[in-house]
Amino acid sequence: MHQGKAIIFSAPSGSGKTTIVKHLLSVIDNLQFSISASTRDKRGRNEQNGKDYYFLSPEEFKNKIDNNEFIEWEEVYEGNFYGTLKSEIDRIWNDGNHVIFDVDVKGGISLKKYFGDNALSIFVKVPDMETLKSRLTDRNTESEQSLSRRLYKAQFEMSFENQFDTTLLNNELNESLKQAEGLVRNFLKN
Repeated sequence: MHQGKAIIFSAPSGSGKTTIVKHLLSVIDNLQFSISASTRDKRGRNEQNGKDYYFLSPEEFKNKIDNNEFIEWEEVYEGNFYGTLKSEIDRIWNDGNHVIFDVDVKGGISLKKYFGDNALSIFVKVPDMETLKSRLTDRNTESEQSLSRRLYKAQFEMSFENQFDTTLLNNELNESLKQAEGLVRNFLKN
C-alpha cells in the first residue's frame, strides 16, 4: 500500500479551517479529504452521506469502536460522536493521494500522535473571541445554547495550540489561504 502524508487542520468551531481546507483541495492536486464519521444530524439538505460525513447511528458508531475500526474517535458534544475510520485513510492512500483532515482540536492531537512525523498539524485561530462569536453568529446555524457551548469549548481548545506543529492566524482570509498553501506545499515536497 502507498503511504501518503497527512495534513491536519484543527481549530475551534468557527475559526475558518473548513474554508481553508476546501481552498487547498481546489489548488493542490494530490490531496484528498478525509471524511469523518459522525452521529450528528445533517445540517440542512446540502450535507451528503459519504461526501461531508459518514452519518452513522450511535449503535453503528459504537460497533465500529468495538471492532477497532477508528484511528481516533471522541464524543465531541454529548451524544455526538466523531471519528476517523482506518478504511478512509486506506482508501485515500490506495488512490496515491495525501490525506487532509478538518477536525476538532482533540481529534487533531490524536491524529498527530498516530501519524507522527508523517503528518503536519496546523492550528487555525482567530484574533480574539469576539471575532469567533461573530463568525459563529453569522452562520445562522446556532441556537443561543449551542453558541454558548461552542464559545466555552473554544476557550478551552485555545489552550492546546502549542501541541500543533504550527499556528495559522486566520485574520484576513486571502492571506491565510496563501499561508496555508505554502505550508502544505512545502511539507509535501520534503
